[in-house]
Amino acid sequence: MKGKRKTLNAGDVLSAMEEMEFQRFVPLLKDSLEAYKKGQKGKKEASEQKRKEKDKKTDSEENDKSREEENEEEEERMEEEETKEGEEEEAED
Repeated sequence: MKGKRKTLNAGDVLSAMEEMEFQRFVPLLKDSLEAYKKGQKGKKEASEQKRKEKDKKTDSEENDKSREEENEEEEERMEEEETKEGEEEEAED
C-alpha cells in the first residue's frame, strides 16, 4: 500500500496478490471485478432512468392540476358574470 491511505482499492489487492505469488488468480479477479462494475453501472443507469420517468410523471401531473385549477377559476368567473348580469337585469325591471 502506497502512502498513508486508510482505504484499500482493487489495485492494492491485485498488487498484493501478485506479490504473494498468487498470479494465477489475478486475471480471474480482474474479470470478476469488471463484471461487477458493469453490473453496478447498469443498476445505476436503470435507477436514474426510473427517477427521470418519475420526475416527468410528476411534472405532467402538476401541469394537469394547474390546467384544472385554471379551468375551474374561469368557470367561476363566468358564473359570477352571469349572476351579475342577471341581477342587473332584475334591477332594471
